[in-house]
Amino acid sequence: MGEALSAADKTLSVLEALAEHDRIADLAAACRLPKPTVHRILQTLVRHGFARTDGRGSYVGGPRILSLAGRFLQRLDIADQVRPILSDLQERTGWTVHLALLSGDEAVYVAKVEGAKPYHLASRVGMSLRLHCTSIGKAILAAMSDAEVRAVVGRTGLPQRTPHTLTDEEALLGDLRRVRERGYAEDHEENEAGVHAVGAAVFDHTGEVLGAVSAASLVDLTTAADELPALVRAAASEVSLALGAY
Repeated sequence: MGEALSAADKTLSVLEALAEHDRIADLAAACRLPKPTVHRILQTLVRHGFARTDGRGSYVGGPRILSLAGRFLQRLDIADQVRPILSDLQERTGWTVHLALLSGDEAVYVAKVEGAKPYHLASRVGMSLRLHCTSIGKAILAAMSDAEVRAVVGRTGLPQRTPHTLTDEEALLGDLRRVRERGYAEDHEENEAGVHAVGAAVFDHTGEVLGAVSAASLVDLTTAADELPALVRAAASEVSLALGAY
């Protein structure tokens, strides 16, 4: 029994350390475990979808973490806490409103309020999304340093989702500089054809980025576009406060 618990402790330690480190040597140092033990645990995590590797020695959290996180978050009160804020933004704009939280090198939707228009976006709570081609993702990346962004891109690449997706690292970094200046990010059909979205980052009490709020609509139905960035930024600030930022 004790031996099994010890193995579980080691596995959980490595899993938690994956949020901060991606190389076996760094993980071993953080967990105070031998490298062969960490490597063996990582192989198990990869097999079960809790980690993934680029094949060159780097590891990040896997898709199963995102899936489980979304399902657990549905059972917590985070969505309930912020739903009035998201609903208010939806009522003011008519757009579909999301809250997504950062998880590894991706984000995962934890709340969604459908727009009033006669359409439904494909997004759903628990779904993961790329950072480089979504307003939520770019708002999150803009809260990081350029070095941190380059590290994320090095692990994930910049896969093209539509003809408008930024697939050049320098172009993305330039876009993120504009996001920092304005305080909000935009996705002009970069993730999904026909969809426009505006996003703003959400922070915790230490100033670390937690995720982002977005409002999205079909391009040919976009209204209130002039006021939208300010409304989204205000909602993101309210969500930050609701989640404990000060």
